[in-house]
Amino acid sequence: MDEEQYSSGWDENYSLVNFPNESNVCEMGSYHRFQTHFTTVLYTLAFLLSLLGNTLVLWILFKYENRTSLTNIFIMNLCVSDLVFSCMLPFWVVDQTFEWIFGEFLCKAVNAIFSIGYYSGVFFLTLMTILRYLSVVNPLSTLRSQTRYCGSLVCLFVWTCSILIVVPEMIHTTVVENLNEVTCDYDDWKWKNVDIYQRNILFLISFGIIVFCYINILIILLGTRSRRKHRTVKLILVIVVAFFLSWAPYNILSFLITFPSPTCQYEKDTRLAFHISRKIAFSHCCLNPVLYVFAGVKFKRHLFRLRRQYLPCGDEVSSPRIGSQGKFHYEDGSIY
Repeated sequence: MDEEQYSSGWDENYSLVNFPNESNVCEMGSYHRFQTHFTTVLYTLAFLLSLLGNTLVLWILFKYENRTSLTNIFIMNLCVSDLVFSCMLPFWVVDQTFEWIFGEFLCKAVNAIFSIGYYSGVFFLTLMTILRYLSVVNPLSTLRSQTRYCGSLVCLFVWTCSILIVVPEMIHTTVVENLNEVTCDYDDWKWKNVDIYQRNILFLISFGIIVFCYINILIILLGTRSRRKHRTVKLILVIVVAFFLSWAPYNILSFLITFPSPTCQYEKDTRLAFHISRKIAFSHCCLNPVLYVFAGVKFKRHLFRLRRQYLPCGDEVSSPRIGSQGKFHYEDGSIY
């Protein structure tokens, strides 16, 4: 890498900053020391919580739920997306402590898998919102009768698109030796900018679709008293809002730092805000299971059933309302 290289992608190294087409260097010093231990602790916790939480959600879905429901199929894939994303966090923990030691192949693979997890998560959240919008706008639609085969095709399409989107990233990321530091980064800062702009554009498109859907959903629900619809819409809204609050600051700041900064202090402050926002965004992979527990009535009932089954000596919990076949009766068979 030449002096045009600078760090603003997925990598965690930012001990110095080079602006594109400039030779001056702004030393980050104490900022780098501040975030080293913080990154290690936070990413380790996020990885462990995501592994536990998302595995538990998948277990409940496979054990108790109707796996032909499109909503449940999307939730399963969202869990897989979060697991894929979180399983790459240990690489960044090691990279933060020892620099990049995993070689060229894993440099490309880890960055690509990170991006695949991110894009697939955005797509599945958007699809869940569209599905909820269609079910509210047209309750008699044929969506309820869609088969697992149909849902599998949609999910295959999403994963394929997510993989194709990151092909350029996989090609242009490489191991870089710069000023006695080994990092995993783009071989050309122009391709890094392309990646940042692409991520922001897709994020804004998804955000626009979701806002449109929820405005119309809320307008319709204002005229109905269906608690089930309100409950389901509320949980999906909470999940979507949590995702966008986690990722929006990171995407905005990653876009802003592509422009030259007027002063070194401004650059330091912007970089610090950027890396804090990235910690929040990367930790989001463990958040959805927590939201299911606090906002998903049906999910909590399944957890109580698991507790009674595997911890029979625990406190008695009032039994949820169950149908004649031991299934919860919700309008779309979803986990909500």
